[in-house]
Formats: sequence, C-alpha cells, structure tokens
Amino acid sequence: MTTFNNLLFEKENGIASITINRPDKLNALNIQTIEELKEAFQQIYDDPEVKAVLLSGSGEKAFVAGADISEIADLTELNARKFAENGQEVFSMIETCHKPVIALVNGFALGGGCELAMACHMRVASANAKFGQPEVNLGIIPGYGGTQRLTQLVGKGKSFELCMTGDMIDANTALSLGLVNYVTGTIEEAKAKCEELLGKITAKAPVAVSLVIDCVNAAVNQTENGYQTEANGFAACTKTEDFKEGTQAFLAKRKPQFKGE
Repeated sequence: MTTFNNLLFEKENGIASITINRPDKLNALNIQTIEELKEAFQQIYDDPEVKAVLLSGSGEKAFVAGADISEIADLTELNARKFAENGQEVFSMIETCHKPVIALVNGFALGGGCELAMACHMRVASANAKFGQPEVNLGIIPGYGGTQRLTQLVGKGKSFELCMTGDMIDANTALSLGLVNYVTGTIEEAKAKCEELLGKITAKAPVAVSLVIDCVNAAVNQTENGYQTEANGFAACTKTEDFKEGTQAFLAKRKPQFKGE
C-alpha cells in the first residue's frame, strides 16, 4: 500500500478509512493532498477487498477547513481554471465511486472541505461541525463543485444565500437543510453511526449497491436519462449470482449471503 504524506490510509473488515492528516493546517487541502486523494481512491477502485470508504479529518478542530490559501493567493487566470478542474476531477472520482463513501465531519468543513464532504455519498456530523462556502470573502467563488452540489442538496435559494454571504451554518441547521444525514453529540458517536451505516450497506448485494450509486448520480446529471440508467441497472442486476441468492433466500426465509458476483 502506498505511503502518503498528508493522508492516513487504513483497511479493516472491508472498510477503507482515509483521514486528511494536516492538523496543524486544519487539514487544509493543498495540491499535494488533492493528488494523494486521487491516488487513494484509485487504489480503492481497484481493490476488491474494499467494500466501502470512511473519510474524515484528523484532530478535534476540523474535517477540512478549506483549501490552502497560500497556494490560492498565487493563482492567475491562466492556471486557476486548471486548478479548479483538477479538484473537480478528483471529487468526481469520489462521487462516482462504485463503493459507498461516507464523510465523518467534525469541526470545520469550509470551502474545499464542504465541497469534499458533499462529494461523498452521505455525511454524518458531530454536534460541533460547521459548514460553509466562504470563498466570496476572498474575492473568489467555490471551484471544486460547491455551487453545483450545494444546490443539488439544499436547493437553489439556500445555495444562493450560503455562497453569496459566505455564512457558516451549524450541524443542526445542515441537518434541517438536508446537507447531512445525521448529527450526533460527539465525534466518537459520529464514527459509530458511520460504522453502523457502512455495516448495513456492506451486508447488501455489492453490485446492486454500486448501481444505486450510478442511478442516484444520474438523477442530477442533465446529460443522462436517469430513468433509462435505472432500467439498465435493474436489468443488469438480474444477471448476477447475488440476484439469485437474494430471491432464493427471501423465498426460503433465510438471510442472504452475497458475494458480489
């Protein structure tokens, strides 16, 4: 397994745990960290032992407090577009990963950190989590897909408000807006909730789970007919051994044993 400078990467019981590990910088995303995330998720794509992913930030203060401002400050129009497109490409890898990805959000998830959390399939927050897209305070806008995914999750009006004011919202407000799935009291409770969710999901048919990801993503992809994607996925499931196992187990009133085949 690759050794990373800015990530902690562990595997246990089919779960890959990725931790952004720059606590002295509040886990800010610099170019190297983005590249390491890309490499880590490429390994996850290719590793049959990994069934799901848990993404978090190290320390008590932040999931990811934003992008590295020291790098952003030197951007010009010539290289800023490539900077944004590179981050969007990596976050798209996460969003379209055929294995479920849950973000465990503790502390600040701002700017690129909020965008990273939104690229995951689900988000579980501890009570001290803070979310926001404060880029307008720097004279820029979100560049890693924030305007798009925030609108998809919370709606157009609230997305306008958050992106134009740069305001932060707390965990319970994020929950009420649909930005997060669950809020717990502590980071330990949030981790336990993530593990509970991942345990439920990884007990299901892996091919079916991966096709759910494709279909839900298709629902917000204007270039794709989501209904056709769903019909195609439904048909593809019927070719799997897991489909036979699931239906036979149901009829026999026993618990299915899925193999991802």
